[in-house]
Amino acid sequence: MRVLCCNCCASPTPPLSRSSITPNLFNNHSLNWPQKTLIGSLTGALSFGLLFFSPSSLALNSQSPFSQPQPSSPEYCREEMLEKAPEPATNEGIVEEAWEIVNDSFLDTGRGRWSPKTWLRKKEDILGTSIQTRSKAHDIIRQMLASLGDPYTRFLSPNEFSKMARYDMTGIGINLREVPDGNGAVKMKVLGLILDGPAHSAGVKQGDEVLAVNGVDVRGKSAFEVSSLLQGPSETFVTVTVKHGNCGPVQSIEVQRQLVARTPVLYRLEQIENGAISVGYVRLKEFNALARKDLLIAMRRLQDLGASSFILDLRDNLGGLVQAGIEIAKLFLNEGDTVIYTVGRDYQFQNNITAETAPLITAPVIVLVNNNTASASEIVASALHDNCKAVLVGERTFGKGLIQSVFELHDGSGVVVTVGKYVTPNHMDINGNGLEPDFQKFPGLSEVKERLSRCHTPGQG
Repeated sequence: MRVLCCNCCASPTPPLSRSSITPNLFNNHSLNWPQKTLIGSLTGALSFGLLFFSPSSLALNSQSPFSQPQPSSPEYCREEMLEKAPEPATNEGIVEEAWEIVNDSFLDTGRGRWSPKTWLRKKEDILGTSIQTRSKAHDIIRQMLASLGDPYTRFLSPNEFSKMARYDMTGIGINLREVPDGNGAVKMKVLGLILDGPAHSAGVKQGDEVLAVNGVDVRGKSAFEVSSLLQGPSETFVTVTVKHGNCGPVQSIEVQRQLVARTPVLYRLEQIENGAISVGYVRLKEFNALARKDLLIAMRRLQDLGASSFILDLRDNLGGLVQAGIEIAKLFLNEGDTVIYTVGRDYQFQNNITAETAPLITAPVIVLVNNNTASASEIVASALHDNCKAVLVGERTFGKGLIQSVFELHDGSGVVVTVGKYVTPNHMDINGNGLEPDFQKFPGLSEVKERLSRCHTPGQG
């Protein structure tokens, strides 16, 4: 099984319409696991395709300076229960897997077509007869999802699902997640890998614990921070120190980076008011794995060139990795400021996401938006606006405030399922409403500063 985790406008998508914008957030689901594993874009690393391995397949032939607990030590590890290798997927099994994902995770956002009772009846009707071909199984899943009346919940063919690798956050093809160890500490685990990707080919295994990146201890760091440490120019090398499995040896593995994502950032310095004021213009085309890093580099360079305020252009930005959007918003917010609220059936989608540190960028910001500004773009725009860090200029935004998860099925296909929705710091439901700009025409800098001086943050009332 592979798992993808992001909030993106996943390709391929139909022409732009309110029913076809499909920013996605990816998680995994396995009928063979005792519990559903959620890789929440709001709680852990964002990722891409992944392959699960049995812990019994882990390599056990390495040396490392990291010490291992001995059997006599009270910290001696206990190997986790081994997972049996998955059996070949049957047509009926693929359909049932898709049904169970919806049953566990789907959030009905107002159409009222879904209920546990009707969904159970649909399963009984569908699985009451034999499904002869894989094509027929896929058609049944499409019809089953269409019956929900949710334009964002849909089926992905194996070919469509395989195109998600461009949302790899690390550049080496691994998905990381912070996993509590039962003693109050947190381990950084490899939840999955891209099949035949750089890390997989070099010997990193599913279930490995990441201990260090290029010799830097990762204890206490978030999955997003560790993903950032792994990033670097394509074709360069990074050394990842891992512990195989729960009790296995430690190994330092050299992995060659292969970034698929391209920079989504364009920037330049503009002169306004007859050259008296320098403004940094930054266009962000999508929220991919490079968005936060490249945007921060651009803004720092513009500041060095004399920019005293910024224009952040989010027009026609349909979204991308939701965690990238959240981390970008945090660059501008004060510690404790709310980035976004999330609501969903699963507890992992019932969150108040806040900034943890002081802002790295404090200059006034003008955010350009239009009716194609959607999803992660709306998260950034509302976070900066509601926390009095920016004014919005242009047109009402698209209004795509739903969270989708993409689950891979055992035959390499997948399903996209609506699992939650976003609410702005000012408690406005984004979905179907969008964000109203402060100005339709470009304002003067004095107007921007005056508007921000009169702004009240959510905590101020």
